[in-house]
Amino acid sequence: MNTDILREQRVRIDELDEQLICLLAERFEITKTVGELKAKTGLPAADPKREKEQIARLHEIARREGMDPVFGEKVFRLIVDEVIRHHLQTADEHGDLKA
Repeated sequence: MNTDILREQRVRIDELDEQLICLLAERFEITKTVGELKAKTGLPAADPKREKEQIARLHEIARREGMDPVFGEKVFRLIVDEVIRHHLQTADEHGDLKA
């Protein structure tokens, strides 16, 4: 009985992991377009004001969902740092972009 429950839960975890990866891929595709626009218009790769607003919004969502907001912020920071890295690479390809 317990092994059936464990197996079912692991199947669900695997499904969620796949969805997370697919969502991240979609997010990175969108931010790729943003990075190209920033590079073409000379905007900086990072937007600290927007990041601060997003963190506050994500803290609220995390609390509502019963998740640790600090953990949510760590995940967000990891994603945003990768996006900024991509933006900087795009800027190198298109010309000058500020960090």
